Amino acid sequence: MKLVFCGTPQFAVPTLEALIGAGHGIALVVTQPDRPQGRGLALAESPVKHCAQQHGLTIEQPEKIKNNAEFRQRLETVGAEAIVVVGYGRIIPPWMLSLPPRGNINLHGSLLPKYRGAAPIQWAIADGETVSGVTTMLLNEGLDTGDTLMKRELPIGPDENAISYGQRLATVGAEVMVETLRGLESGSVVQQPQDHSRATLAPILKKEDGLANFNFPAQRVYDRLRGFQPWPGCYTFFRGKKLAITSARPSSSVPPDTPGKMKIHGDRLFAACGENSILELLEVQPEGKRRMVVGDFLRGYRPSADERLGA
Repeated sequence: MKLVFCGTPQFAVPTLEALIGAGHGIALVVTQPDRPQGRGLALAESPVKHCAQQHGLTIEQPEKIKNNAEFRQRLETVGAEAIVVVGYGRIIPPWMLSLPPRGNINLHGSLLPKYRGAAPIQWAIADGETVSGVTTMLLNEGLDTGDTLMKRELPIGPDENAISYGQRLATVGAEVMVETLRGLESGSVVQQPQDHSRATLAPILKKEDGLANFNFPAQRVYDRLRGFQPWPGCYTFFRGKKLAITSARPSSSVPPDTPGKMKIHGDRLFAACGENSILELLEVQPEGKRRMVVGDFLRGYRPSADERLGA
């Protein structure tokens, strides 16, 4: 097919490469404008832009698309059979949804209708799911409410985080998108309406989502640590300052206690959690300091047995 590809993050790159490899004609790549990054605030290209440049593809980076007459004319001139959308980061306006004959085909990082929204991979892991996957779907004006085309499940490892799972899911998703387009051409793929009564949401992450709640069971705190990577991560407060928890695991090495209570055994640090559970902290990062293993934290800060973690 002659396609327009809309995408921005690394998650979208395998799909773009797979479409090229499958022989589809990528007439135009649409990605977000370059953004300031790092301490020097130098402009950084999106991963999709970098990939498109390597393949010599034509690139557009509109700041806005909803009422952008110039961009609309450009897409109309291209005359693509379909628009493929993977993590573009903009709401697709109605005029763009109705433009190509085969519609706007989206790759979503969950098994829809579960985890509709901006952060499906993160929330699936944070909620303790053991299986998630990808869905290809036809975009409409709702939030991930369009008819589905194909799905593929992928197990989530018990210690896997959103970064590693997202990389695996991106590879699977690229394969599913190629299969979806092949099925649309042959007529073997049929769109299926979603069961909206089974929908769950995966809203955009906020900094506060990373705050550890030690009233939760230790497994739930650990799942949120795994899910909210690379941001907002997991953090608590110690002596009034932020303490990031960069590595931890549920444990049964010490008896339960009041949630938030610190329990120190040699070079090991434990936090009591809800439902008589325990979380062992393995690596932390005090506010304004480097990451450190817990043994170094204990030697440097010498917490007492009656101190607590939390705001």
